[in-house]
Order: sequence, then C-alpha cells, then structure tokens
Amino acid sequence: MTENQLLPILALQHVPNIGDITAKKLINHCGSAEAIFKEKRQNLLKIDGIGSVVIGDLFNKEHFTAAETELQFIQENQITCLYFADTDYPERLRHCIDSPILMFQSGNINLKNQRVISIVGTRKITSSGVDFCNKLVEELAVFNPVIVSGFAYGTDITAQKAALKHNLQTIGCLAHGLNQVYPKIHKKYVADIEKHGGFFTDFWSSDAFDRNNFLKRNRIIAGLSEATIVIESAEKGGSLVTADIANSYNRDVFAVPGRVTDTQSTGCNNLIKFQKAYLLSNPLDIPYMLNWELESKEKPTIQKQLFVDLTEEEQVIYNYLKAEEKQQLDLIALDCKMPIFKVAGILLNMELKGVVRPLPGKLFEVI
Repeated sequence: MTENQLLPILALQHVPNIGDITAKKLINHCGSAEAIFKEKRQNLLKIDGIGSVVIGDLFNKEHFTAAETELQFIQENQITCLYFADTDYPERLRHCIDSPILMFQSGNINLKNQRVISIVGTRKITSSGVDFCNKLVEELAVFNPVIVSGFAYGTDITAQKAALKHNLQTIGCLAHGLNQVYPKIHKKYVADIEKHGGFFTDFWSSDAFDRNNFLKRNRIIAGLSEATIVIESAEKGGSLVTADIANSYNRDVFAVPGRVTDTQSTGCNNLIKFQKAYLLSNPLDIPYMLNWELESKEKPTIQKQLFVDLTEEEQVIYNYLKAEEKQQLDLIALDCKMPIFKVAGILLNMELKGVVRPLPGKLFEVI
C-alpha cells in the first residue's frame, strides 16, 4: 500500500463519529477512502444510514494532520498495515461486520491456510486453570494451530507462553498502539512472540490508554479464530465479552467447566448452562468438534468411559441417539417426548458422564 493510499484511510479512521461499519459503508459507496473526502457532502447524506452528525466532522483538516503524524510513526517503525479490502487481511476477520478497516501488525504472522483458535480467560487464573491450559496447548500442538490471545495477565500469557514452548505461532491482540507494551512485565516475551507470530492492533500510537480499549480489541481476538476457548472466568469478565462476540460471528465457543463453588468457574459454567459454549473437558474435543485431521495416520484417540450408570431418562436418550447416530436438541426432545429444557439438562449430565458429545449446530451424538 502506497503512502498516498494509506493517508486517507488513516484520516477516515481518525474521524470520531465514524466507526468501522460506517467507514466500510462509505468506502463501498464511494470506491475508496480517498474518494470519500472528494465527494460532496450532500451526496454522502443520500447514503442510507449516513446523517449530518456522522459526517459533520469528516472534512476537518485535523484528521489528515493526525494521519500524517501516525504515518510517520508507521514508516519509522516498519509497521505492517492491513487494509480490510486487501488480500493480505486475515480472511476470517474480514467476514466480521465490525472488523477494523485498518489494522497494524508487528512480527512474522502467517494466517494462510492455518488453524486458528483463541484462548482467553481470567487474569486471576488458578493453578488448575494453568494446568489445563498447558495441557490443552500441548495436546493440540500436533495439529500446529495458531494460538491467539490478548497478551494480558493470567490466562492470556499462559496460553501464549505454552504456544512458544511448543514452537507454535502465537498472536497477541493489543488494546493500545504498537509504541508501548502492557503490562510492562510482559516486555520480555515480545521478541519471542514476534519471532513466532506477532501482534495485531487497530489502535494508534497516539490513542489514550483506556479500559474500554480491551473490550474493543476482543472483537479481533474472536474474529481471527475459528473457535474461542474460555479456560476460566468469574461471573463477569472480558473473556465472556469475547465469547459473546464469537457467538455473534457464528464461531464455536468452548468453556472449561468447574465446581459450582469455584468463583473463577462461574462464567464458564454459565456459558455452558445457557448453551453459549460447548463443554470442554478433554483437549482432544477441539480437533474432534472442529473436524481437524492429522496428516499422519496415527491420530490421537478420545477415551470413552465404560459401564456408566444412566438414569431411566438418560437411557431413553442414549438409546435414541445410538439409533439416530446424531440429532438436534429440538428433535431429541420431540421424539423422546420430553421438554426441551429438561433434555438440555439431561444431555449436559450425559456429557459430564462422557457418553454423549455436542456437535456444531446443536447436534448431539453418542461417543
């Protein structure tokens, strides 16, 4: 991308009342960011959803002044810029309605034909959460996935350190510009991550550091990935926001269950309870659910629990699924003559017993 092409894109990104969705609408209508600034105001107002408030500040020359300053920072630091209409823009993220029109990259990121998963969770990760996260990355390493996270305390850095340990590509999505590192204590990991992946952000070097930035960057974490995995979460937290965004993008979400008395498992348990995430109890559930295949003929096997005691209702559903091979929740309830809410609870118990497994599309099958 040339300097002349990049400057108006930066200027457009700097306009306060124009977000990524509106910016794309303007670009698609006018043909380019440069053409927007050459278009007459009255013509822009004819675009559906574009009002005087939105474009009121559009022609302020300060946006180009700020863009020139940021462009200088980009050039001096050899930062890669990814424009949403270009072929090098991450393909999965491109399909998200609110993905950044322009994203900044450092490092050696390669997402072409790659399996990409996000691993997120609480900053106050427990020792059991650390163990599961490390085990998850270790057992998935044979599939060579890209591990995406937020480079924050706790779950994020645990997942990214595990990726480095197993020589996997890892990407940190930042809530600030590439001119700084947060938290500062993680500066020691920057070089290794840039060697084995890198960093993405849509924030400028001049953007103020703000807590809301973390929520905004979560759309990039969710959008880059085919699945988001929540290791641990309290009742409220940024990782739950990421899970909700992933659901809105129709991406798979997985959550690691915990005891009902564990505060750092409340969020995960709620995701599972309200059918916003698949229950993740075995790392190999991920390649099974995402239909990953190894090039090698030797594939990891998923253990099946034998001689499980089932209740009468569980046995009815088990026999039904065994005959049907796989079926949707609604049809299971209809054919087994049980309320949907009751069947959902029964299936959850059967998952915990290791006799059924959820599939994409609210399907279930016997293991």
